[in-house]
Amino acid sequence: MTQQTQTTIAGKIVALVDGSIYSASVCDHAAWISQRTEAPVELIHVLGRREASDTHDRSGAIKLGARTALLNELAELDAQRSKLMSHKGRAILEDASAILVKGGVTDISTRLRHGDVVEAVAEVEADARVIIIGKRGEDADFAKGHLGSNLERIVRASHKPVFVASRAFKPISKVLVAYDGGASAMKAIDHIARSPLFQGLAVHVVTVGSSSPEVIKGLDNAKAMLKSAGIEAETSVLPGQPETALGKLVEEAQFDMLVMGAYGHSRIRSLIIGSTTTAMIRSCKVPVVLMR
Repeated sequence: MTQQTQTTIAGKIVALVDGSIYSASVCDHAAWISQRTEAPVELIHVLGRREASDTHDRSGAIKLGARTALLNELAELDAQRSKLMSHKGRAILEDASAILVKGGVTDISTRLRHGDVVEAVAEVEADARVIIIGKRGEDADFAKGHLGSNLERIVRASHKPVFVASRAFKPISKVLVAYDGGASAMKAIDHIARSPLFQGLAVHVVTVGSSSPEVIKGLDNAKAMLKSAGIEAETSVLPGQPETALGKLVEEAQFDMLVMGAYGHSRIRSLIIGSTTTAMIRSCKVPVVLMR
């Protein structure tokens, strides 16, 4: 690794943990990235507004002293619940920190935040190199189960790469890059070239669709950019639809990670616009890195 590669992309790793089955995987992937980039990790647990407090008046039409007593009791219960959720959040952060320490990370900070997950990301992304969030399974409960909508909101709002961790961590050595020539895809290539994270990994850049001189030229340019950074990438054109062809290639060729632009000028664009994105991320068994 050259000194330029080491210092071009800076910033901390922001890992969102929620106590679900994916939290351990988020921490393991954060530790892996930290070990390869020497970047610090900030753990964030977000208490949703409903989890942090519940101020709704459930006393109905009860009158006079009984109503006042009930309101007081509800307020006390609400305060106790809020305190309990805060304790739970701190416990989740402590457990996550322990996983990072076990993974060799020494520079760790934690943040317990009340409110909206997108607002939490916005507060820290200026100093972040990557945002890590877990995929949602049927037993996961990230932000009241709305991971799909939160994931797309985070991708749309964040100007940093979003790393979507798989259900369980496994060593990453082989990376597939979906390239359509669009701005976000070119940004992904540039990021890979400048980040120490990808040094020493096997990188394959693929365009899904029909081959043409323009497509071949784009792949050659991507390959040249990566080669200048010391990454010997392979390139190919894959027929079919991105949402099916990419997943099939990942599984059959046993890739460990998929990198793709969040917005492009081809059919890949539809992957992030609608529900196809969530379906693909959930079906793909490896981490997915989304570049906006």
